[in-house]
Amino acid sequence: MDEVWQRNEPDSPCVKVCVMHPEAKICMGCFRSIDEISNWSSMSRPERLALMETLPERAGQIKGKRRKRR
Repeated sequence: MDEVWQRNEPDSPCVKVCVMHPEAKICMGCFRSIDEISNWSSMSRPERLALMETLPERAGQIKGKRRKRR
């Protein structure tokens, strides 16, 4: 019955932690840029999958670079 509403698309990597890194200009939650977040709904399945493959590497590049709280 629910099969009609199932989509063959990767889920968004959004984890609802929307904080942009000031230097890297990517979201600290999902590691996408503003443009990638904005364009997600219009991206094809292959484009989404290709982007998702880059996210773990991005996460490693900005780990430990969060702004310090006062």
